Amino acid sequence: MSEALIVARGLEKRFGPVQALRALDLEVRAGSTLAVIGPNGAGKSTLLRLLSGLTRPSGGVLRVGRNRGDRRSRRGQVGLIAHATFLYPALTARENLILAARLYGVANPSERTNALLEEQELTGVAERRAGGFSRGMAQRLSIARGLVHDPEIVLLDEPFSGLDPRAASRLAERVGALRTARRTVVLVTHDLARAAELADETLLLVRGESVALPSQAGRDAAALERHYREAVE
Repeated sequence: MSEALIVARGLEKRFGPVQALRALDLEVRAGSTLAVIGPNGAGKSTLLRLLSGLTRPSGGVLRVGRNRGDRRSRRGQVGLIAHATFLYPALTARENLILAARLYGVANPSERTNALLEEQELTGVAERRAGGFSRGMAQRLSIARGLVHDPEIVLLDEPFSGLDPRAASRLAERVGALRTARRTVVLVTHDLARAAELADETLLLVRGESVALPSQAGRDAAALERHYREAVE
């Protein structure tokens, strides 16, 4: 059985009087894909921020990545692809990737950048400024940026939001490719059909708490939607 790369026990996050996450237990094994679903305000993005290291827990225990090296090397095991692209609009696609590669200490930034531009079908626009990109192009560049240091854990926050059907379909293929490559993926999404299609397991959050799902519901879109509606209504 593969090692668990994400482990949470009694995880909590409070923002003043607001309890965003409550006593969450979670385990994500290496090479698996977890979909996190729930209504607005359920704690999904808060969970992703905790997993990415952008914020700290208020309580409980959280381990992300393999226990090796210092905190910086452990954070280098994680790649975040958010709805906000984190791109510099005044820089070209190539410059954005080279900068990110250097920040992560990638051995050959130019070589890695060229490979990712080709992988994301952005070679033809590599010298264009990111600020002029369409939503779909910017999302593809954001994916490349999140993968520039070849992270073992990939976190995606609402990646399908704002995409047209063609761009969403292409993104689903890329997420599927991450799964095929045995990366450990956590996908936060409102798209229940995509969750059922892409994930090995599904976590349903409602008001900061985990709601149990039948074992097979997460892989069946109709069953997942039925249990989702029952939980949130």
